[in-house]
Amino acid sequence: MSFSYTPSTICAIATAPGRGGVGVVRVSGRDLLPFAQAISGGKTPKPRYATYTDFYAADGSAIDNGLLLYFPGPNSFTGEDVIELQGHGGPVVMKMLVSRCLQLGARLAEPGEFTKRAFLNDKLDLAQAESVADLIDAASESAAKSALKSLKGAFSHEIHTLVDELINLRMLVEATLDFPEEDIDFLEKADAVGRLRRLRGQLQKVQATAKQGALLREGMHVVLVGQPNVGKSSLMNALAGDDIAIVTDIAGTTRDTVREEIVIDGVPVHIIDTAGLRDTNDVVEKIGIERTWQAVERADVALVLADSRDGLVPEVHAILAKLPPRLPRVHVFNKVDLSGGQVGRSEQDGHPVVHLSARTHAGVDDLRALLLEMIGYSGDSEGVFLARERHLDAIARAADHLGLAEADWQMVEIFAEELRMAQNSLSEITGKFTPDDLLGVIFSRFCIGK
Repeated sequence: MSFSYTPSTICAIATAPGRGGVGVVRVSGRDLLPFAQAISGGKTPKPRYATYTDFYAADGSAIDNGLLLYFPGPNSFTGEDVIELQGHGGPVVMKMLVSRCLQLGARLAEPGEFTKRAFLNDKLDLAQAESVADLIDAASESAAKSALKSLKGAFSHEIHTLVDELINLRMLVEATLDFPEEDIDFLEKADAVGRLRRLRGQLQKVQATAKQGALLREGMHVVLVGQPNVGKSSLMNALAGDDIAIVTDIAGTTRDTVREEIVIDGVPVHIIDTAGLRDTNDVVEKIGIERTWQAVERADVALVLADSRDGLVPEVHAILAKLPPRLPRVHVFNKVDLSGGQVGRSEQDGHPVVHLSARTHAGVDDLRALLLEMIGYSGDSEGVFLARERHLDAIARAADHLGLAEADWQMVEIFAEELRMAQNSLSEITGKFTPDDLLGVIFSRFCIGK
């Protein structure tokens, strides 16, 4: 990989903004023992032991007191010398400690720069580095556990295993290029196609697991649409288990999109309650309806609500006709407690149907289970590692190349080239062939201090 950087000493506050019992300032660079001695008043900290000390300003006055930890490289998170100053978590004290670090020659770290240095110094591969941010941002317990698996190398291990198998197969195929008169017979005897098919099967398993991990990370976006006063806000509150949206008997109460994130069986679900869709002269309500259609365009699933006492009236059919054809939708017939209808799931015109009562919560669990089925979530997060969209894209491209390799295996040059392309696609995940500009994008989304 061609990426390079100019080493320098960096520092940042590693704890969350605001006041707390403990605040941490992190420093990374080369030969930081004199740095540690300067800020601790001449003490020589023992590597990987906590040293209780005052932290001193340039004039010798104490800024704070706390613990100083010194991790000499390469046995540190970044692979460089690392110092952590653990003091009291007040914003002013933290700022004073950072200012002192700047006086000693450090500069402020960029977002994700500590983790980027760990990646560049081969302490983490790129998939593991990304999992640091995913662990911090995890929206559910399942997502946090899966992110930790990725951080510990579970995802990387699967990718490395596939790459090793690809390399062995490539060696076999490319060895025949020097003997073109015997290449087909040699590949048949070596069971090259059989090995390729087994490799494709392994990749499919990894792909399925990665998709489950992506769902845990990204979640799904569900939009509630329907006429006014059919119970969209009540259903949102029932799914969320809280009074998020205002509920009244007055049509048009919701005039703007209301967003809430809930967790269903470990999967984050972003629910968007929208303004009721109808013709109106109310300027504010018109704006809300425009935003409704914008939310529909970005959604993964649409819940089309209707009053079970009325069924699919012409106005509801008009809403259905306007939904994007690619958008999966569920027909939700609400208020069965008033209509006396049967609670449960069925199917109508090729679309799933749920009869429920948002007010009494009857049938709401059926809807939760259906939503998970529609996005293909198996419900088993054990062994799942967190994955990102770029990981899924790389795996899909590798699968395509392996498919082309099998289709053209008798054309040895093409066979070899498709295997090479598949290997490169998978290696992007761990960072071996990742473009420099992509690295900049990935680490810029980290928080400062990580």
